[in-house]
Amino acid sequence: MGTLASTGTYASIRRRRRSSSSSCSSLSLRRRPIHYNYCFIPPFSSPLLPSSKKGNVNIRRLFMKNIISKVSCSLLKVEDGIDDEACELVSGLELSIGEGADSINACLFKAMKNNNGCGILLLSDIFGFEDSSTREFAYRVACNGYNVLVPDLFRGDPWAKDRPKTMFEQWIASQDPQRMANDIAASTKWMVDEFVAAGISKKLGVIGFCYGGGRVIEVLARDQGVCFGVGVSFYGTRMDPSIASDIKVPVLFISGDNDPLCPVSVLRDIETTIGRGSQVVVFRERGHGFAHRPASPEEDGDAEQAFMIMRNFLNDGLDINN
Repeated sequence: MGTLASTGTYASIRRRRRSSSSSCSSLSLRRRPIHYNYCFIPPFSSPLLPSSKKGNVNIRRLFMKNIISKVSCSLLKVEDGIDDEACELVSGLELSIGEGADSINACLFKAMKNNNGCGILLLSDIFGFEDSSTREFAYRVACNGYNVLVPDLFRGDPWAKDRPKTMFEQWIASQDPQRMANDIAASTKWMVDEFVAAGISKKLGVIGFCYGGGRVIEVLARDQGVCFGVGVSFYGTRMDPSIASDIKVPVLFISGDNDPLCPVSVLRDIETTIGRGSQVVVFRERGHGFAHRPASPEEDGDAEQAFMIMRNFLNDGLDINN
């Protein structure tokens, strides 16, 4: 796992090989089998309230997610009292937000124990909201007490790994930016309405990977601090630095210095423009996707450290401990 060296708001992580005798409490993020159990719940049950009659949300099924390989959560503690049992008490709801052609599919991961009453909007990479790596990451965030909503940004048409790369630009051009912005706004409104109905007035956080990481900047620029209190962008792509001055909340940027899709110089410029306690954290010798798709034991270690940095940033930005 890397060591952290910080100068101002910019930090660089240097890789260090982990010893084979590393503590068994280390959290491995790679290739863990996942099992879903499904059961039906009443169609008008609200995911954040004991009961509700909100007609604009169709809840298709409820699942509890069990990690077959036992995962220690010693690195994911928010409070001293949280333990492994808490990580097994996360529920998931498959939702349809809105009605008719404007409805959006989404998945909500809800902490059933040590719920801190805060909501996180998680914007996926190009592989979509049903991708196992994205859902596993959302589950880990919920394990820390959050309620995490993952909307279907691509309306059932995510990028598939078996598609020819020559088709990528054609595919991305087919994803209407305005439609996506409307879907994100609808997802945000749904979360805000649910929390208001539950008597909770805390602001939301937003996390994004890759393409979703680039959208974090757009979301926060449009919001201007109304709904969101903090943002985290993992190796965001297709970002527009010109809108950074409209962002009114701190943003954490996490990337690798070997990622041509997310130049560090661009992140530094955006971070400087935003200010407000924003940070740039760069992991040396890391490429694109290492934090939620680690492909080696070394990347596992850096992914663990990236998660802890993100967790602490969210906790501070959303005043979890106050």
